[in-house]
Amino acid sequence: MASFDYRAVSPQGEVKTGQMAGANKEEVAARLQDMGFIPMSVQPGKGVVGDKVPSQFKLSKRRLSRTDIADFTRQLSILVGAGLQLDRALAVILKVASEPLLIELVENLQTEVRGGAPLSTALLQRPDLFPAFYINLIKAAEMSGNLSHSLDEISLFIEKSQALREKLVSAMVYPAVLVFVTLLSLTLIMLFVLPEFSQLFEDMNAPLPASTAFVLGITDFVSDYWLVIVGIIAVASVYFQQKSKDPEWLYNKDYKLLTGRITGDLVKKINMALFSRTLGTLLNGGVPLLSALGIAKESLRNRVLKAKLEAVTASLKDGSGLAEPLIETAVFPEFALQMIQVGEETGNLDEMLIRVADIYDHEVSTSTERMLSILEPVMIIGLGVVIGGIIMSILVAILGINDLPM
Repeated sequence: MASFDYRAVSPQGEVKTGQMAGANKEEVAARLQDMGFIPMSVQPGKGVVGDKVPSQFKLSKRRLSRTDIADFTRQLSILVGAGLQLDRALAVILKVASEPLLIELVENLQTEVRGGAPLSTALLQRPDLFPAFYINLIKAAEMSGNLSHSLDEISLFIEKSQALREKLVSAMVYPAVLVFVTLLSLTLIMLFVLPEFSQLFEDMNAPLPASTAFVLGITDFVSDYWLVIVGIIAVASVYFQQKSKDPEWLYNKDYKLLTGRITGDLVKKINMALFSRTLGTLLNGGVPLLSALGIAKESLRNRVLKAKLEAVTASLKDGSGLAEPLIETAVFPEFALQMIQVGEETGNLDEMLIRVADIYDHEVSTSTERMLSILEPVMIIGLGVVIGGIIMSILVAILGINDLPM
């Protein structure tokens, strides 16, 4: 039996902390519920019961992340769903919070709520943490009286979106590291190793094979003009930085990514997953379709797809459905559009959109893994060929020198 640290709220609203033995977190949470407590967190034990860690060591210096906001939303959902008033629920979260920035955030929200402002209005004070999607879903929940359900939907949405983002970032880490190591290795070889051989061959005054002369020529160029190369890289960086502020250039770049033979399918799947989950969550929370579409449009990362949705919005204003205008754009995955059409016909559009998002989350994961399974060996072989070619060109020259008559 393992030991777990828990935080829970009593029926009187008091925060209780302690340790409890159990087979897993779910068993401990269930036992706390049987005792009449509301579990806030259950984590594997880190010390002996009664141990106290000085509060200054609990404080974190990092900024609030999407995970912090998801945890805050989940806790608020649990407390409001248990019947606590919003003000009291915020007070409970304030007691259990250890992140300084989260404490400051909850204090500000509590002040606004106590002043008579609804939660959606209080959230408007921090648009950097609570986007339009979050605030509109809360506003719809306040109107329908189902705040707990919407908070639960939001926290689930954040967790799923974060999982998709982490998959994409993780998929790019290994290739990025491999490219960096390759460039660093070539730089060190050209700046410190090959110049020694170049001087040796020059002192021997021996004819060099074409491959060796080519490699040493590149080395001499890099050694003599490294400042020029650094300058070109710097100018290129500034150029692309300026171009990244040009809407037309960004649109053309997104168009090439969307229509590219290698990137197009993955770009569509990523954007479809984000768009479907956002729209489905908003509709499930009671936000009207037209408003939800305007918010969900902002979840798209591709500017071409955003522009296509403008026509869809115009069609909705004219009284059309969602599926047909999306099909007419001819840029979204066909299977997803067929599922949306079925959902619209059966009256389960929100559920179907969430299902589409789950499918394309899995598709993105599969596509990135497949791409990496091809990219990794190609990059490793490429690195081996380049470094091996350099070594072989030097060895051929050395062997040639040994064959010269003395």
